[in-house]
Amino acid sequence: TIGTLDGANIEIRDEVGAENIFIFGLTAEEVEARRRPGGYSPRAVLDADAELREALELLFSGRFNEKEPGLFDPIREALLERGDYFLHLADLRAYVDCHGRLAELYRDADAWNRKAILNVARVGKFSSDRTIQEYAREIWDVRPTPVSLSDKRTDTIVQARMAREGGAGTG
Repeated sequence: TIGTLDGANIEIRDEVGAENIFIFGLTAEEVEARRRPGGYSPRAVLDADAELREALELLFSGRFNEKEPGLFDPIREALLERGDYFLHLADLRAYVDCHGRLAELYRDADAWNRKAILNVARVGKFSSDRTIQEYAREIWDVRPTPVSLSDKRTDTIVQARMAREGGAGTG
């Protein structure tokens, strides 16, 4: 598992163990601080990191969208002209570095397999069924509504199955 330390990833880390998850980027507190006036400049991030700057310059150069000019303009605008509200560039270097650590682990098959198995084995709590039940109860304040099939409906289903299978269809 790879992710920022927010939302469900905090709970996942607690379940799988911090040593079995790859966390990168700013914490919620750091995001809050950066969002204060004067706390973050996407251009300053790029000025400080030549590799990221060159990658974005290449993306925005038109090389990858010759037949669709302007395709990446909304991304450039969101990152560089509208202030990068979600702090993508602030986390980008950490994300790249995290993938480097992940690639290093992958070269050690035993260690990789151990972490992968522990991640799968310990994330059962995060099933969609449990999550929806919890949200329904704790956030949406809704309760399940029992649904029962009438005998007539059940008989119709049984008859259809039997007819399909070549039976008499009398249920």
